[in-house]
Amino acid sequence: MSVVITKFKEVLSSVLPITVMVLILHFTLTPIETPLVIRFLIGAAFIIIGLTIFLIGVDIGITPIGNVMGSGIAKTNKIWWVVVGGLLLGFFVSIAEPDLHILAGQVEAVTSGLISKMSIVFIVSVGIAVMLSIGFLRIVYNFPLYKLLTVLYGIILILAFFTSPEFLAISFDASGATTGALTVPFILALAMGVSSLKKDSKSSEKDSFGLVAIASTGAIISVMIMSIISRTDKITGGLPQETTDTSILGPFIHEFPKIAGEVILALLPIIIIFLLFQKFSFKLSKKTVRKLLFGVLFTFIGLVFFLVGVNAGFMDVGSAVGYSIASLDSKIYVVAIGFVLGVVTILAEPAVYVLTHQIEDVTKGYVKRKSVVITLSIGVGIAVGLSMVRILIPELKLWQYLLPGYIISIALMYFVPKLFVGIAFDSGGVASGPMTATFILAYAQGAAEAIEGANVLVDGFGMIAMVAMTPLIALQILGFIFKIKSKKGGIEINEQQS
Repeated sequence: MSVVITKFKEVLSSVLPITVMVLILHFTLTPIETPLVIRFLIGAAFIIIGLTIFLIGVDIGITPIGNVMGSGIAKTNKIWWVVVGGLLLGFFVSIAEPDLHILAGQVEAVTSGLISKMSIVFIVSVGIAVMLSIGFLRIVYNFPLYKLLTVLYGIILILAFFTSPEFLAISFDASGATTGALTVPFILALAMGVSSLKKDSKSSEKDSFGLVAIASTGAIISVMIMSIISRTDKITGGLPQETTDTSILGPFIHEFPKIAGEVILALLPIIIIFLLFQKFSFKLSKKTVRKLLFGVLFTFIGLVFFLVGVNAGFMDVGSAVGYSIASLDSKIYVVAIGFVLGVVTILAEPAVYVLTHQIEDVTKGYVKRKSVVITLSIGVGIAVGLSMVRILIPELKLWQYLLPGYIISIALMYFVPKLFVGIAFDSGGVASGPMTATFILAYAQGAAEAIEGANVLVDGFGMIAMVAMTPLIALQILGFIFKIKSKKGGIEINEQQS
């Protein structure tokens, strides 16, 4: 019971800031229609309940299953098993990620079916599967993470020159969307399972991070290759016109069965693979299996409540707030409020919780969860603020942010402690979860709709890419600060952080 209360308090302190922020805006700068406000508050309640249940489910079910599978694959000592295991798990976990389906659906809608939803989902999942296998091999063969990421991002930079601007935005967005609420806990657990078999604890600690980062590059590379092969120079289309639903409970009733179906689809492959492993390899006790499956059930219930709250309660408010603020005479508001929304929204991302707790656990408290969350929040706030500047100044292109940003990120890898390289690159994918993909994206699209000269399609896609990039720099800078502190304080600093 104490675990439930602790989780509930943590979730409440995460979701309250964004709720209070929207209510303050409603009573001051941007009055919102009453049905929207009520839906927003119901959505907030759904998110708090859902996130609490989801996190308990991840602890009881998803993380232990991932750990067992990761160590089971590594224990075989057969390289082909490691490769096949990575390909299978990577493909099925990615193809079922709800966030990826949301993004792929948006791509299909704005391109009027030119790019189908399932083609994006399939291509991204193939990319994730290949990179997850490579990530497993890296852990097994002790290949340095920073060298592999340098090679992978070098390939991405070369492919970027041949990719159309719209596909460039979609490819980076896909990398953020595919590392969502379900994929991240599972991949992190797989990484811990594979790396825990290492005799060297320092090496095991470093290898627990970085797998999400490697997997997410697969999404970018696969979509870029798709763009080059299909030779679609220009995506045409626009946002479909939607009528705002004025009913309060209608959107919740509409979303429940749809999202429940998506989450079942998301969890089913993991359960099937786990039960197959259990039959032929694990031989865990019936009591343990029952407990793990209970955890998966909790994950399912929590994820459904969370996603319904986000989609039915938060999205319309996001675009309404963005539109109203961008319509004000002073444009500084749209940037400043974008920054603050970025800071508070990241606190409610489910995968951020899982990653930051794992960082504290793996480093035995040396890297405090609080310092990672604060750094991540500031990084995402800057990303949203810069995205708003891009909407205000149409001459600013996405690549003018991403190119220098990734060059700085890659350069920093050679100077910061290697543990922080994995943490930073994992955080990039983690930061761009369902809250960002819905509320912040809706805010940006609402603002783009109101600002003359802004393109809703171009400025909408690319927002997730920005949110995925800034944590790479922010958390590596945090690692640099830790490095300087450690040199100054020596053992004392290490003792304080442990």
